[in-house]
Formats: sequence, structure tokens, C-alpha cells
Amino acid sequence: MTQPRRILITSALPYINGVKHLGNLAGSMLPGDVYARVMRLKGHDVTYICATDEHGTPAELAAQAQGIPVQAYCDAQYEIQRTAGEGFNLSFDWFGRSSRPANHALTQHFAQALEKRGLIEARISKQVYSVDDGRFLPDRYVEGTCPTCGFEKARGDQCDNCGRLLDPVDLINPYSAVSGSRNIEIRDTEHLYLLQAQMQDEIRAWVNRKGENWPQLAVSIANKWLDEGLIARSITRDLSWGVKVTAADGAPRPGFEDKVFYVWFDAPIGYISATQEWAEANGKDWKALWHTDKGADQTEYVQFMGKDNVAFHTVSFPVTLLGSGEPWKTVDKLKAFNWVTWYGGKFSTSNKRGVFMDQALDLLPSDYWRWYLIANAPEGSDAAFTWEGFQSAVNSDLANVLGNFVNRITRYCAAKFDGKVPDAGEPGEAEAWMANELATRLKTLDEHYEAMEFRKAAAETRAIWAAGNEYLTKAEPWVKYKSDVDGAAVGVRAGINLAAIFAIIAQPILPDAAKKVLDALGIPEGNRRWPDWKDTSLLDAIPRGAPIVPPDVLFQKIEDTQVAEWTERFGGGKA
Repeated sequence: MTQPRRILITSALPYINGVKHLGNLAGSMLPGDVYARVMRLKGHDVTYICATDEHGTPAELAAQAQGIPVQAYCDAQYEIQRTAGEGFNLSFDWFGRSSRPANHALTQHFAQALEKRGLIEARISKQVYSVDDGRFLPDRYVEGTCPTCGFEKARGDQCDNCGRLLDPVDLINPYSAVSGSRNIEIRDTEHLYLLQAQMQDEIRAWVNRKGENWPQLAVSIANKWLDEGLIARSITRDLSWGVKVTAADGAPRPGFEDKVFYVWFDAPIGYISATQEWAEANGKDWKALWHTDKGADQTEYVQFMGKDNVAFHTVSFPVTLLGSGEPWKTVDKLKAFNWVTWYGGKFSTSNKRGVFMDQALDLLPSDYWRWYLIANAPEGSDAAFTWEGFQSAVNSDLANVLGNFVNRITRYCAAKFDGKVPDAGEPGEAEAWMANELATRLKTLDEHYEAMEFRKAAAETRAIWAAGNEYLTKAEPWVKYKSDVDGAAVGVRAGINLAAIFAIIAQPILPDAAKKVLDALGIPEGNRRWPDWKDTSLLDAIPRGAPIVPPDVLFQKIEDTQVAEWTERFGGGKA
């Protein structure tokens, strides 16, 4: 086995605006979970961190629409997201919140450190102010007529009709998207700006060095931003909900009493503050994961995210960490995903478009969804979700290939060998073939997971299951039993051991089904570690004579009537 490594894993923080859809799950939290599970099974020291991202205008407006305080809204939303994550068996070591005191203190610390190094300065800018709402409006909450094409519902950041990027002050007849009020003024407001351009060369060198371990998608997005040239970015907003802007002595910064830090400045810092919370709750040392002078230089840091978050993680957050001048750990491996699409369009939280995590769990257990989303991970390009594709993957891969194998071999063992692993017989050509398949394919599977190629890993997992079915066809224990009981015993013994191997390698993606199989086979917890492809005893690892119990049917096939019902309820269907 490989030498144990210390691995820190983070998934991009889900925003607090409701239950996440399956596209969010597939592009960040689920692959992070699968990777964390694999690395734990291989004996590595893994810490998997995530948190809810709770600041910004959408949270304020959602709370306002419900007539409740923002804190109460976020409290409720945190519980909703935490429950959904648990429902999908996401194995976070800690699921924190960016609104907690630890993140406030650390965000203020970084701002002070950056300002001391000359990377933050105050500037006056012009911004849209809604007199009736009594607030400055962020770009997307200002609407009006596009000055280019005349579209009457252009947003302050972009016109959806002609695609032109806009500034709210350019809109004709602007109005508040919050209240509809046209009582709009353009006012001066002071904000803090992060002078990213000063870090351009250092960030470029960092991306060139670290990007060797990133997929091309992440590298290309980072280089696009760098090629366009980094600019000073406002890191404060005229809002009441968020991390307060403080002076060096901790008191409110004069002139910034009604401002908070921009959500995209404080949210990535939440990885660190959530790790601090985990360490405090579990008697651990968080600095060994985050301070390179305290051992973090020996930590492997892996991030998972959708492509829309890449720029913030490859440019903005590194500017914060490196710009502070302090010994902070930066990402080593960054895995970025494209979109999971919904019948030619995007999944959308705001538009309630697609299937959401809680809805999915009402339809089928989490393993069904986990398998489909990993087997169709949007790595090389966007991946389309369809009900027909989901049905095919479940019925073919899970019910037919894995479920049928486990059901056949365990029930036959129970019926013909008293539910005990057979002892008699010597392995032959079929077993030699299967042993070679395992040695080759388990090595390939291991390589795919190390490379974080999840789609390939799922395909190789299925190929190993399929090889087991082919082995049973070659071994024919049910045929041999009529004239050669010892020969049949060999096939059943190998088959039971294969069922255990199949469940062990399924654990990262199918934790519930894998546990059912391993429990039924009586495999102790300590023997559920990742298999060593060099091990020549895999087909005879379970003690001979050990009792086994056939598990219940692992996966029910999805019927056409179910697909029709879900299509009617959620939309989709054949084009």
C-alpha cells in the first residue's frame, strides 16, 4: 500500500438560497465526497471541509420577502442544506457556516494584513441608489432599457437580449428590481478595493506552477483572467448583512459603519474558518493544515468546484492568501467541472428548473443518484441529465450488473452450501483469468481515482463488475454442481469473494448498497479497506466456512411508468 498522506479537501461553498439542485451536487460536493472516501479507504489522513456561503444581497432579499430577520432565514436554510447533505451521505468532517464568528474574525484579519502591505485602498465610486428602498442596489438588482438594443428588462450587469455587459449607470429608465421603484439616483459611495494588479506576476507564476496538477478547464479559465489583466476589485458592499468592516483596533472603520465585506471576499476564507471550528470541536491542530510553517507544507490540499467558481479560486482567493505575506497553504490539486444540463438548458435554483436534492431523495435513495451523477460527471464537457439516461444507468449498471451478480451468487451459496463460504476444490483457468482481470483493472481504477477522473473511475468500476459476471459464465458453478460439487465450490467461493471486492470498490459512490453487501458477507470493518491490486489472494480472502446471508435486493429497476410520471412532474422528456 502507499505511504499515508495528509489530505485536506474542500468543496465550493453552496450558497444559502435554498436546496441545491443535482447540478450543484455533481459539480462540487459529490465528487469531493467520493474522493474523500477513496482516500480514507486507502489509509490516508483526510479532512473534508465544507460550509454554507451565507452573505450577500440574495440572502437579505429572501429574508425580506419572508418578513424575517436575515439571521433567522440563514439559520433555517443552513439546516435545510445540512439535512440534504446528510441525505446524500456526504461525508464532511465539518459542515460550517461563513456567518459564524470565526469567519468574521479571519476575514477582518486578512483585510488588515492586505492593507498593511499596500494591497487595499479606499476609492469613491458611483452606484445606483433606490430612494424608496433606502439602499444602494447591486448591479443585478437594477433593471432598465438596454442602451444598445432597447431591450426593456436588461439587468445592470448584462443584457440578456443582446449579451452586452453593462454598468447600471448606463441603463435607460432604470428601476429597482427589488421594489419596482423608479425613484433612482446615482450617488457617490466609498469602498475598499483589492489591488489585484500588483499581484499579477506572482499569481501568474503561481498558476503556472500549481496548474500542472489541474485539469485544462481550470488552467484555461485562470489564464483567461490573467491574460485580460487583473484589475482592482471592490471588496466591500453597502449592505447590513455580512462581515463588518473594521479598523486596526477592531472598532468599526470610520465611514464604513453601514458596509460589509463582499461575499466573494469572505466566502473562500470560510474554508479556513470552518477548519478552525472542526479542529476546536475535535481537539485537532488546524494550523497543520493551513500554515506552511506548522506542517501544512506536508499537506496535500484538493479543491472541488464548478467552472463558474474557478476564477475566484485561481485568482482572487490566491491574491488574498499570497498577498497577506503570511505562510498560508494554497491549493495543490484543483478539480473543476463543467455543467450538468437539464434538457438543453441550465439547472437553476432561482427559476426552480430541474430536480433538487430533497426532491430526488423523495423519488429514490441517494445511491441511485450518486451513481448516475458520477458515471456522467461533466469533466470534459457539459453533461446532459435526462430521465431516460438515468433509467438506463440504474437498470443496466446497478440492477443488472452489480445487483444481479450479488443476488445470484449469495442465494446460490445459501441454497447449495448452507450459507457458508465453500472450502473444497482447486482454482483453475477461469479463476486465473479473473485474477488477471482484477490485477489489471484494480490498478487502472486506482490510477483514475488518483487522477480525479471520476467518469473513468465509474466506468472501470462497472467493468470490474461486468468481468465478475463473465467469470460466473466461465466458471458455471450451477452447471458443475450436478457432477462436480468441488468444482462448483471453487466458483461459489470466488464469486462470494468477488461480491465483497465489488462492494468494497463501490463504497465511495454507493455507500449504502456497499454496506448492505459487506454486512451480509460478514466482512469486518477493518477488512473493508481499498483492495491492493498486487494481492494474489483476493479470490480466497474471506475465511472458508464463514457464514454469509443473501442481502435484500440492492436496486429496484426504474419502470417506464415512473419516468413518465417524473417527466410530467419535473419536465424534460425526449426532444
